[in-house]
Amino acid sequence: MAKMKKSLLLADIIDQSDVDLILSVELIENQIRETELHRHAFGQLVGSLEGLLSVQTESGWWVVPATHTVWIPPNTLHGAKSHGPFRGWSVYLDPKRSQLLDSSPKTFQTTPLLKELVHRAASWSDDTSQAVKSRLSEVLFDEIVNLPETLFGLLQPGLPSLKKMTDGLLSNLADNRSLEEWARSIGLSSRTLARRFNEQTGLGFSEWRQRARVLSAIEMLADNVPVTNIAFTLGYENVSAFIAMFRRVMGVTPGQYIQRHNKESIS
Repeated sequence: MAKMKKSLLLADIIDQSDVDLILSVELIENQIRETELHRHAFGQLVGSLEGLLSVQTESGWWVVPATHTVWIPPNTLHGAKSHGPFRGWSVYLDPKRSQLLDSSPKTFQTTPLLKELVHRAASWSDDTSQAVKSRLSEVLFDEIVNLPETLFGLLQPGLPSLKKMTDGLLSNLADNRSLEEWARSIGLSSRTLARRFNEQTGLGFSEWRQRARVLSAIEMLADNVPVTNIAFTLGYENVSAFIAMFRRVMGVTPGQYIQRHNKESIS
């Protein structure tokens, strides 16, 4: 494992599946970056130390605040965008190890131990013994397996009719149409739509739309969009209603969230 500085998410990382290793790479970015959709044979864990990262795949959308990580399974088509200055890291896992983790993307809280292990692995010198690397790799992998999951992701449905519906919602999160209205627009009963939506996304329709709004709000806060503008962009009649929703989901107001996020980015 060697220290490297590459483009965000390392689209040009070594792409092979016959090497049994964990490759740790520290990323340092000082500007907004965006990568095109790409895939690689390694599983990838991406962590944010400062700033916010958004990751898009064919199956969904994840945001990664400071002190959080996102898991991207092998051969998953994905792209990423940072919101403001971003500093973070990646750990690449060989396919064999990746099979022991989730087969779909997930977000996790970064533990202090994981952060230190990544920095240690990324700063190894060329003469570090393989035995030392192997021992630390095992500890690093054990820590990854036991990371606490967070809910900073949103799955898209696979059914074309439902995908068209959610694509429409994501392009206009101010759309307040009810489940019944959406059901009529795609020719389903509301009961059938509710059942299929839950089966496809793991969430009820209202919860899915609320999470989409929260994730979008987090991105806009990172881009320094005023709270008033965010509220109206997301379809709320007034700022108070938006703040109440955000506090109910996140446990803090938007202003408190930004303060905490900035503090975590510094630490």
